[in-house]
Amino acid sequence: EWFCFQEKVSDVFPRQNPARFFILEQYLYSRTTSRYSVLNFLPLNLFEQFQRLANAYFLILLFLQLIPQISSLAWYTTVIPLMVVLSITAVKDAIDDMVKWLPGPLADMLLLSSSEPCGLTYIETAELDGPKITEPGLLPLHFSSGKVRCESPNNKLDKFTGILTYKGKNYILDHDKLLLRGCIIRNTDWCYGLLVSLFHLGPDTKLMQNCGKSTFKRTHMDHLLNILVLWIFLFLGSMCFILAIGHGIWENKKGYYFQDFLPWKEYVSSSVVSAVLIFWSYFIILNTMVPISLYVSVEIIRLGNSYYINWDRKMFYAPKNTPAQARTTTLNEELGQVKYVFSDKTGTLTQNIMVFNKCSINGIFYGMHTFVLACMFQETEKVDFSYNKLADPKFSFYDKTLVEAVKKGDRWVHLFFLSLSLCHTVMSEEKVEGKLIYQAQSPDEGALVTAARNFGFVFRSRTSETITVIERGETKVYQLLAILDFNNVRKRMSVIVRTPEDRVMLFCKGADTILSQLLHPSCRSLRDVTMEHLDDFAIEGLRTLMVAYRELDNAFFQAWRKKHSEACLSLENREDKMSDVYEEMEKDLMLLGATAIEDKLQDGVPETITTLNKAKIKMWVLTGDKQETAVNIAYACNIFGDEMDGMFIVEGKNDETVRQELRNKMKPESLLESDPINTYLTTKPQMPFRVPEEVPNGNYGLIINGYSLAYALEGNLELELLRTACMCKGVICCRMTPLQKAQVVELVKRYKKVVTLAIGDGANDVSMIKAAHIGVGISGQEGMQAMLNSDYTFSQFHCLRRLLLVHGRWSYNRMCKFLSYFFYKNFAFTLVHFWYAFFSGFSAQTVYDTWFITFYNLVYTSLPVLGLSLFDQDVNETWSLCFPELYDPGQHNLYFNKKEFVKCLVHGIYSSLVLFFIPMGTIHNSVRSDGKEISDYQSFSLIVQTALLCVVTMQIALDTTYWTMISHIFTWGSLGFYFCILFFLYSDGLCLMFPDVFQFLGVARNTLNLPQMWLIIVLIVVLCTLPMIGYQFLKPLFWPVDVDKIMDRIHLCTRRSLPPPTRTKLKHASSRRSAYAFSHKQGFGALITSGKTMKDKLFMRNSFPFKK
Repeated sequence: EWFCFQEKVSDVFPRQNPARFFILEQYLYSRTTSRYSVLNFLPLNLFEQFQRLANAYFLILLFLQLIPQISSLAWYTTVIPLMVVLSITAVKDAIDDMVKWLPGPLADMLLLSSSEPCGLTYIETAELDGPKITEPGLLPLHFSSGKVRCESPNNKLDKFTGILTYKGKNYILDHDKLLLRGCIIRNTDWCYGLLVSLFHLGPDTKLMQNCGKSTFKRTHMDHLLNILVLWIFLFLGSMCFILAIGHGIWENKKGYYFQDFLPWKEYVSSSVVSAVLIFWSYFIILNTMVPISLYVSVEIIRLGNSYYINWDRKMFYAPKNTPAQARTTTLNEELGQVKYVFSDKTGTLTQNIMVFNKCSINGIFYGMHTFVLACMFQETEKVDFSYNKLADPKFSFYDKTLVEAVKKGDRWVHLFFLSLSLCHTVMSEEKVEGKLIYQAQSPDEGALVTAARNFGFVFRSRTSETITVIERGETKVYQLLAILDFNNVRKRMSVIVRTPEDRVMLFCKGADTILSQLLHPSCRSLRDVTMEHLDDFAIEGLRTLMVAYRELDNAFFQAWRKKHSEACLSLENREDKMSDVYEEMEKDLMLLGATAIEDKLQDGVPETITTLNKAKIKMWVLTGDKQETAVNIAYACNIFGDEMDGMFIVEGKNDETVRQELRNKMKPESLLESDPINTYLTTKPQMPFRVPEEVPNGNYGLIINGYSLAYALEGNLELELLRTACMCKGVICCRMTPLQKAQVVELVKRYKKVVTLAIGDGANDVSMIKAAHIGVGISGQEGMQAMLNSDYTFSQFHCLRRLLLVHGRWSYNRMCKFLSYFFYKNFAFTLVHFWYAFFSGFSAQTVYDTWFITFYNLVYTSLPVLGLSLFDQDVNETWSLCFPELYDPGQHNLYFNKKEFVKCLVHGIYSSLVLFFIPMGTIHNSVRSDGKEISDYQSFSLIVQTALLCVVTMQIALDTTYWTMISHIFTWGSLGFYFCILFFLYSDGLCLMFPDVFQFLGVARNTLNLPQMWLIIVLIVVLCTLPMIGYQFLKPLFWPVDVDKIMDRIHLCTRRSLPPPTRTKLKHASSRRSAYAFSHKQGFGALITSGKTMKDKLFMRNSFPFKK
């Protein structure tokens, strides 16, 4: 049973069974790519959240608090915060997933027929395999019933195997008959498709199987926090164990004999039982070592920093009215730690817009030099093509001398543009008189034919045997005798035509490195001049090719044609024989000139990549495009440069060849047994292996194609590939499938302890966007799939610089400061209980007032740390972009790691000692001026908690480097708010109304008016902050790092009011040429000469088999 679908024209084919279509559509809509569904959201989300050890820890703590024998705090003090945390996170995750949800009936379909000749359908596969390509699919069958048997769903984009049985006959089905999900139908009025089976839709389509699975992305900081929580848990258990032993000893030696005054509970039979219960009591009291507000604060900080990205006007793209968007709120600090960027090419680095820029004809240079054009831009006018009614109004050219040469009838100029108007595989469409639409196999060809059109040589139409050209207003029909098709080895294409004057002409265009060897000896001097012009084109990074012709003797052509027919019919070595026949024809060519096409980069791409390189971020380009095209862009973008010591090209056809090409490149010692890679391959240890950072003996680039990459990603070769690639300045992987893109990203993630970022604009990039730690989608020309599956989106590649160096670095620095301060303040707060236990008989009594414990993290210290985490800047955005080297600490996670955590712990232990023993020593046996004692529990508690808040407030003031009015209000206002709350909670009225809840009657007014108390607080603040001030002062002097030196330069410039140093844009001359950089495919010559692209009335009548 099969189902028909129709694109674009809804009234051509009526739905014969509405119920069946309704059920199918509902099924299709249900097959989405979201991570969650209504049924699995709650269990799956809770499972993901409880992978955070802190959440699991508080869940265990909740169960413990339900046991009255050990609970010293009410159960709701944990339940409510835990539910708030889980709920906020769940809502955020649900919103993130809904934003990325891809609904719709999206499936792979078998093409049956279309409005085009012979059932052809033109599709744009830019979202599938890189560049925009128009490919035909053909199934010239019209039927009302049939049966299709096909392969199971798989991820092979270029393969499909099936058999159609219709009226007792079998028809072979291959990938040319398949319309893949993700392709866009172009220039086709309507088409009918067959949904092959219910298994080739939704996540089972070829595109989605190349996209990889949706995973819950967690930052390196999240993983580190899990480890640290485990450490804290062990540290907490050790403290509880020590205190339980102390309690057992105290009860055995003193408490047992003190039962007349402090009797044991009925369930306590011995000091050992009491010690076991006290262990769990202290486990609950000391739970603030990891406060649950930690994760709430983290989520708020991440959310706030995400809004900064959304609000950044400098990342807003006005032409499309699209702002940057943080589509997830969990990865912000990871943006400040990126080491590898994996980028698509077409539509990501480039605009995919080709412009005919310059040319050289018969040794004469046409087209203004870039620096001249830049200087004269205000005065220079575009060439006026209004005299040509068929000219493309969007075409621009700035050298009028070329138009004058055309008008004067220059023979060489005419031959040059005639060659461009004839030597191509472009198809023309003219639905409105005078409005020509070209369907080009590559953007390059479209640009060349459009240039010829504007200069008066208009390609009007073609049949399988003729090409119609309007030459300066005169229509001429050329007989198409043969097309010598393009392939990657030949790097050229030719056409042979018979002119209206009955002359047989061959026109050829191709790579200058190839055509220069095929020229007639008489062209030597012209070739030298043209080569100089090509060098000038190459300096500007333009895509170049040579144009030549040859006039053929009719008898010679007829003899050649016979050889050509024999080669075409050969069953053995057909391609080699045809190549030999082509070479026999393509020789002794007469040079006409050369063209220069600009593949426009997006604004700011070279500068962005240069800046990222200075930040030690490595750039890899993963593209489905041709090798030469990708390499051209790599040079234009400054990924590669002429100063490089070498370029390694891996193009082996088997694993052994690939192995040899990868080895002995930059590390000759890689063959030694002591080499770490070889040691790993020999021993295969169970522990995860990390490829070490290695310094190459030069500056190199690596180029590898998808075929060789298939071998390099298998077995032990993947480590060889990774090692070689990681030592290169830049890496270009071309002709890749979407799945290979993801495999390369996974390879780096698996063996390098780094943060990866993938950026792309098409559905073919979704797999690597999902695989990378951070996925960025460019909202460009190739649909919405990359954007919908990404974590961050914007419209231009240059926004990546601000995303990483400004927002990413700030987010990382803020998160590190937050975590360091948060752990410190809670260690200082909690460990005071530990010291107090030795003076309270290990009775699990708290030092602080219950309300202070409740409000410490929730109210008193929440706003200052949020102010620090949302507004702090070590330097402003200008300095961040001016000195990309400031990004380095995040890549090595220097600001918060296990070592920094231990420092926080030691600092917290020291502060807790000062906070406890200074008040204990100073008020012991002390009296007021009136003779009353002040060494009571409540006065001691008030002094310690007040001193604690003053210490942590001073600490956050020291950590803050960028003060705003909000920062001042949050920091000092929270401290003032504490005193206001203090007088309210300890007021006479409240304590008299609720004596069981508010027990510190009159303590505030009786203690805060004591001079001793303020002297104690000042002494504690000085003792706690002085070591940190000394450390921060001495560290840059005795243990400086590169960032410290840069910060000194910035501070010096700031004090002297000097502007940031400007970095001059340098355009380096390139000694290479881009050659025949067509995004071209072999076989379109045969398609044209077959006649299948030609429309006729009979076909149009027969193309509606279902219409009555």
